[in-house]
Amino acid sequence: MQHAIKERPPPKIVVSEADYNRLTGLAEAALERVPAAAGLLAGMDRAVVTTPGKLPADVVRMGSSVTLEGHEGPQQIVLVYPAEADIAAGRISVLTPLGAALIGTRAGQSITWSTRDGRRLAAHIAAVALPSEQERV
Repeated sequence: MQHAIKERPPPKIVVSEADYNRLTGLAEAALERVPAAAGLLAGMDRAVVTTPGKLPADVVRMGSSVTLEGHEGPQQIVLVYPAEADIAAGRISVLTPLGAALIGTRAGQSITWSTRDGRRLAAHIAAVALPSEQERV
């Protein structure tokens, strides 16, 4: 799924106003205890904020199913809030470095993030599926 890569500028991102508000609050509340919260907050600072109806279908939002491609092959994950995270089930928290890098990106973009041991990893976003109604709440 991922491989070491040189530093690149972060991709442009777009988020709904509701996700922006909730994720900014979540990041601010977690800033002191969760290192990835700073990355999420930085993403929200550079995000283009729009109404949910204008958010393109291929944008990663909360609850989206994302197909990532990297040197380990394709991997399917779902982007979730911290309480719903389950790595074994492929449910990745937005408060992880990978989750923070994914929010607001689109199919066709590539992302990079830092692991806890300091490595820089990258993956290509091959596909994004909209969240189900149940996961949008």
